[in-house]
Amino acid sequence: MKAVIYARYSSASQREESIEVQIRECTAFAEKNDYTVLKHYIDKAISGTTDNRPDFQQMIKDSSSRLFDTVLVLRTDRFSRDVADSAVYKQILKKNGVRVISVTENFGEDAVGQLMGRIMESMAEYYSNELREKVQRGQNVNAEKGIWNGGGVPFGLRVSQDQRLEPDPMTSAFVLEAFKRYDEGATMKEIRDYLNNMGITNGRGLPINYGNIQHLLSNRRYIGEYAYRDYVLPDAITPIVPLDLFERVQKRMVKNQKAPARAKAEDEYLLTTKIFCGNCGAYMCGESGKGRNGTIHRYYKCVTVKKRRGDCKKKAVRKEWIEDLVVNATMRFILDDGAIESIVSMLMRIQDQENTTLPLLEKRLKQAETGINNLLNAIQNGLFTPSTKERLESLEAEKAELEIQIEKERLAKPKISAEFMTFWLHRFRKLDVTQKSHRQMLIDTFVNAIYVYDDKLLLTYDFKEGTDTISLADVKNAAKVKNGSDLKSLAAPTKRHPKGGCP
Repeated sequence: MKAVIYARYSSASQREESIEVQIRECTAFAEKNDYTVLKHYIDKAISGTTDNRPDFQQMIKDSSSRLFDTVLVLRTDRFSRDVADSAVYKQILKKNGVRVISVTENFGEDAVGQLMGRIMESMAEYYSNELREKVQRGQNVNAEKGIWNGGGVPFGLRVSQDQRLEPDPMTSAFVLEAFKRYDEGATMKEIRDYLNNMGITNGRGLPINYGNIQHLLSNRRYIGEYAYRDYVLPDAITPIVPLDLFERVQKRMVKNQKAPARAKAEDEYLLTTKIFCGNCGAYMCGESGKGRNGTIHRYYKCVTVKKRRGDCKKKAVRKEWIEDLVVNATMRFILDDGAIESIVSMLMRIQDQENTTLPLLEKRLKQAETGINNLLNAIQNGLFTPSTKERLESLEAEKAELEIQIEKERLAKPKISAEFMTFWLHRFRKLDVTQKSHRQMLIDTFVNAIYVYDDKLLLTYDFKEGTDTISLADVKNAAKVKNGSDLKSLAAPTKRHPKGGCP
């Protein structure tokens, strides 16, 4: 019998059972009862009251492959603390030929055993609800006293020995400097770059991004206010930022949000990093300008022209017009069944090429099976010796081991069928191309590059035969409707330049 082990603990600060103990006990049970363990699924610091657990969901999904028939858990509550969730997912596993066994609460498979299992699940759910209420009451008491209840500590602050927030002497100065710079006219992007240049990272150890700056400049903890649910304590933290400075920054943020946002302008150009000049091969980046009547016009402009680095004369092209052309052409492309079949064929080839271990194991399995069949034929013909028996036993052991290795490999990286790939790609045909998010998804998924020529646009897609050409006639027709700009270029790009945004 083939099994997998599922292990979980609820929080990083209070482990009910360590992962090591759960794995050890389940492994011992498996060895005692002749289970072959193929894989461990582990969720750390995630409550059993939710089914939003990555490895748990992966295990449920993998069960459909029918590579294992048993899930081993230390106790019932490790699988789920929610009775309804437990029933639903156990039913899914049952349909896939998989049962769940609690190695310390093995009640049996009869009606009495199943009833006992449900009772234990109910008890686990009750315990979890009661524990949640106690934790919430404790956190409310802490909040009344200004005690930190955990979570990500804001940049510039730290937790003191008495579990209260206080300024961090190493980083609080950067917070004050960020507020001062924004108050003096710096943009959020400039503050982001300043902090990154100083080697500051966010809570996950990654470079500071635009969202981090927005959150920093609006965080009222920097003026000493501590809030938790309905509790607000105005002077619970030693302030880093003076109140008058904080209020000026909030007013400026509101004013800038109403104005055309410079940071947002970068995101509005859907073809950034994918569009190239047909004249010199340089990439084209977004640029905007205001007309006489105050209307803002957006373009894609050749970087060579923008930076005056060469003699390229390529004129800018209107953003809305060229994006419409690319989106419509790409939609036409994926509506072609032949194109979809080509993509699926390519993905299947790549999938087969990526896994070099599985074909080798399968080849060795086939050789072992051939050897076994040859020896069986020899035995049937009367050629039986002690060495023949020894060789046959060795080949059968090798075959059993190879079958387990193959199943482990398939489970580690399940193969996606051509039918599922086709189904998934067909979903793109239902996108609403009037929505920006759908347009961006379409471009990001399929479009590799757009080259702007004198008489055409050349679109290249992310697979071998994926190319499309929009002729001058198409451009003129689109221009009549969208008021597009000129497409003037002298020659095709000689090589593909590295992608990137405007400097």
